[in-house]
Amino acid sequence: MNAPRASLGHHGDAPSCFRALSEDVARLVRATRAGDRDAFGVLYQRHASLVRAVLLAHASPEDISDLAQDVFLVALQRLHELREPAAFSGWLAVIARNIARAHHRSARPMVPVTDDIAAPGQRPDDALDAARVLAIVKTLPAKLREPLLLRLVERMSGEEIARSLGVTHAAVRVSLHRAIKMVRQTLEKGRG
Repeated sequence: MNAPRASLGHHGDAPSCFRALSEDVARLVRATRAGDRDAFGVLYQRHASLVRAVLLAHASPEDISDLAQDVFLVALQRLHELREPAAFSGWLAVIARNIARAHHRSARPMVPVTDDIAAPGQRPDDALDAARVLAIVKTLPAKLREPLLLRLVERMSGEEIARSLGVTHAAVRVSLHRAIKMVRQTLEKGRG
């Protein structure tokens, strides 16, 4: 009996709508390679959410805009290196991770000082709660962090996350379940 095959980036088992999307992405990649800048604009629009979420998993929110521009610039410059045009989403996510990591290594550590800290006994506002949750999310392994941010920040469905990251929908469900469980546990420890 054959063992089940992992379907990372494999579109043979994908529903027809995902195959059609992959074929459309491949068409846009080929058009961009041929000099069609409008095609790259469409790729940018379709993948900006993915890039922002991947960057947010590795970098501070105030750096995301500049880093996203860097990601798309590198992608445009290296598009000729992409062997399988339909794999653009996963390839772009790798570029985003690499740029975020390089930025993190070169950045000087800074501690933000704000007047937004609640007095003892007061409930922090939503922005501080969100910052606390984001700080916890950033401690998760990348394979859990990225799907969670794509779901929470970019509001992608499980299928969209799977397609963007080149994994199965089942893997996304497991990752989201584990990530949420870990965040909840950390939040509960902080309260106790």
